[in-house]
Amino acid sequence: MSKIKNGITYADAGVDIDAGNELVERIKPAAKRTARPGVMSGLGGFGALFDLKGAGYDDPILVSATDGVGTKLRIAIDTGNVDTIGVDLVAMCVNDLVCQGAEPLFFLDYFATGKLKLEEATRIIEGIAKGCEDSGCALIGGETAEMPGMYAEDDFDLAGFAVGAMERGQDLPRAVKAGDVLLGLASSGVHSNGYSLVRKIVDRSGLGWSDPCPFGDDTLGAALLAPTTLYVKGAVAAVKAGNVHALAHITGGGLTENLPRVLPEGTGAEIDLDSWTLPPIFGWLSDQGGIDQAEMLKTFNCGIGMIAVVPADKVAAAKAEFEAAGHAVTQLGQIVEGQGVSYRGTLF
Repeated sequence: MSKIKNGITYADAGVDIDAGNELVERIKPAAKRTARPGVMSGLGGFGALFDLKGAGYDDPILVSATDGVGTKLRIAIDTGNVDTIGVDLVAMCVNDLVCQGAEPLFFLDYFATGKLKLEEATRIIEGIAKGCEDSGCALIGGETAEMPGMYAEDDFDLAGFAVGAMERGQDLPRAVKAGDVLLGLASSGVHSNGYSLVRKIVDRSGLGWSDPCPFGDDTLGAALLAPTTLYVKGAVAAVKAGNVHALAHITGGGLTENLPRVLPEGTGAEIDLDSWTLPPIFGWLSDQGGIDQAEMLKTFNCGIGMIAVVPADKVAAAKAEFEAAGHAVTQLGQIVEGQGVSYRGTLF
């Protein structure tokens, strides 16, 4: 075989395997902090093992969820503020899992970028680990893909994959009926949905990410990067105590589209918009974008990131569990006979 002259390497093509290996070593301590009963292996293998019996389950049903962070990533990339975007990634997955009645058990991430930058990647995955730690979920694996030509050098994308479990017969929603009470758990802001519209509104406003926030302290970019609230611990406690009939994670589609997903045929939801104060960020978005109330309610969470459907005689107990987990709780309304979501009062 003739000797190849002027050969090129994988590194010459823009992929640094050594940097990828170094990243795995750097994030091992963060992943270790998320360990929980059931974890059987560390990072670095071809797959990750988890023991359901070791986690305390007798007859488990597995529940899985996957999600990303959407175009909120664009703000993180443009500002260089990537420390909490990993919390968003975890929250968007595990908050969905608890709505099925499951306890999140483990999480895997997929991080793709045009050029792997060790310091930035470490900060991102530290954020993922924090989200896992705060929700009792083990970070047991993931994938880092350096993809020149697919992504610009400074760009990256994230996807998350969460698996949870529950004992057979404990799935949600269940037994939702007219007369049940709606409890709203406060959001930390826009969370991780509607950012294509948010970015369009900011562009129309003429403001930049580093400009002072017009509805609060810090910069506009920092305010819009407030991480998604993790509702896991309070939700799991309320579910295990039998104090909720359903949970609805208020993501893309807002209150109008997400709450009906947990309502059985023949039931609707009646919400009093005067029962909570609209956070200033949503008033600013509405004013700057000329967005009416109906559009706000089917696009954004409007200050309510999770809704619990609770039996009327369990309201105090469920409220106490959510508050013990650090959530501000508002009684929003009730389940009624009918269909869809109806509103009384006004947001603004």
